[in-house]
Amino acid sequence: MTLVLSIGGSVVGGDQDRFLEYAEILQRLASDHTVFVVVGGGETARDYISRARMWGADETFCDLIGIAVTRLNARLLIAALGNHAYPVPPETQEDATVAALSGRIVVMGGTVPGHTTDAVAAILAEFVHADLMINATSTDGIYTSDPKKDPDAVKLDKISPRRLIEIIAGSKMEAGANLPLDMLAAKVIERSGVPTVVVDGRRPQSLFDAVRGKPVGTRVQ
Repeated sequence: MTLVLSIGGSVVGGDQDRFLEYAEILQRLASDHTVFVVVGGGETARDYISRARMWGADETFCDLIGIAVTRLNARLLIAALGNHAYPVPPETQEDATVAALSGRIVVMGGTVPGHTTDAVAAILAEFVHADLMINATSTDGIYTSDPKKDPDAVKLDKISPRRLIEIIAGSKMEAGANLPLDMLAAKVIERSGVPTVVVDGRRPQSLFDAVRGKPVGTRVQ
C-alpha cells in the first residue's frame, strides 16, 4: 500500500521522544508499505509568524517562514529515521515521487505559500495515487464544530468530503492556522477520492490502527 502521512507540528513540536516514537512507527510501516510523510511547523512556526505579523509582514511572507520551519522539522525526523529516510526533504510533490524510488521513507515539509502541510499532503496523496492518507493532528478526530469553543460539538466517526467542506467552510484561512484539515486539503481529498483518516497524533499507535482499518479517529470517504 502507498501511504501519505501528514504529521502536525503541534504533535511533534520540539519533543525529542515523540520524534523517536514516530521514527519507530514509520520504520515498521515502511517494512510493508511505501511511506511518504509531510511534517507541519507547529508552535514554533506560529511563534515566528506571530512576530513577523507584529512587524508588518504580509501573509505570503509569513507562509514562507512557516514553510522554512516545516522543512526544519522534516530534517529532524529524517535525522531520527537515519538511513531509513531519504536524506533530503523534497520541495515539491514531483521531487517526492522521485525520492521514493530510493525505497526509503520520504519526509518533506511545506511547498508554496497558501498551502498548509495538510494541503501539501493531500496533493501528494493524489499525485502518487495513495491508497490511504492519514492526518495525525492534536485532536482525536473531526467534530461538528470546534470542541474547544462549543461544548455541544460532536465527534464524527465517518463523513463524506462534502460534509467536511461544509464544516470547515466558516474557518479563517491564514498563515499558521490550526485546523484538523483546511479547505484546500478537503477539496483535493474530494476530487481525488483518496480515503483519509484524521487521528490523534499524540498517540502514534493510531497510525497502525488506521492502516489496519480499525475504528479510530474520523474517516473521510
